[in-house]
Amino acid sequence: MRIGLLLNEPTGSDPFGELRDAIAAAHADGFASGWMSHIFGLDALTALAVAGSQVPGIELGTGVVPTYPRHPAALAQQAMTVNAALGGRLTLGIGLSHQIVIENMFGYSFDRPARHMKEYLDILLPAIRGEHVRCQGETLKADIRLTTPGAGPQVLIAAMAPRMLKLAGGRADGTILWMTGPKTVAEHIAPAVTAAAEEAGRGRPRIVCTLPICVTDDPAAARARAGEIFAMYGQLPSYRAMLDREGAAGPGDVALVGDEDSVRAQIDALAQAGVTDFVAACYSKRERTRELLKQLL
Repeated sequence: MRIGLLLNEPTGSDPFGELRDAIAAAHADGFASGWMSHIFGLDALTALAVAGSQVPGIELGTGVVPTYPRHPAALAQQAMTVNAALGGRLTLGIGLSHQIVIENMFGYSFDRPARHMKEYLDILLPAIRGEHVRCQGETLKADIRLTTPGAGPQVLIAAMAPRMLKLAGGRADGTILWMTGPKTVAEHIAPAVTAAAEEAGRGRPRIVCTLPICVTDDPAAARARAGEIFAMYGQLPSYRAMLDREGAAGPGDVALVGDEDSVRAQIDALAQAGVTDFVAACYSKRERTRELLKQLL
């Protein structure tokens, strides 16, 4: 199992320099990948192109870019450009986002999201490979061929529901997860996405699992802190469904928390569940946590 880091949103006056330094430090420490969220701060793809192009040798990914605000051909063009800037090191993570964001903030309909993702992939995947796309879907259409350099980055889908997992395994290169624990990965995510890949004649799909992590001698306090920091994710329907499958009351219950031996065992459990890439979201006791992670690389 490969281990990567979730890159923190820069907060200083030089956000691109801060991000570049974080990527460089992750690479120097031996982490396999660095992942950037795309929420309401920096545009993740643009930021990774600017900062990541200054640091060679580490995979960089988005976790994740919402699909609705960008036509799939436009996103393909941007992702290919970034992949070219990074020398082929980009992994494009995409997702539906959430109804509250797409309808209330952007003003798009969130009706039939699985249909939306299927049609999105019908255009995005061939376009990002540099192929001519001719597609007439119910909600998305395209007749275009991009000549952008950087064709062929991997595409992961934030997939947790059955139809989305089938798309992630059968059409894309796998899934990228958040707030999804080992029991749910082993019993729900891994079997569904793997079966879809096998049915489509594709190779083993990636299961990229991002979770909060904290190495500490006070696990109760650390879980409570995770519950506070990540409380909103326990209220969003897609994550709430994964927490319910796990038997978790809230986000703090799926955080990897405890001393070195305990957290090491929890990371091992993810690998045994079928996770191919663990992405560490260090939220407290960062130096101690990072030291343990470096020992596992």
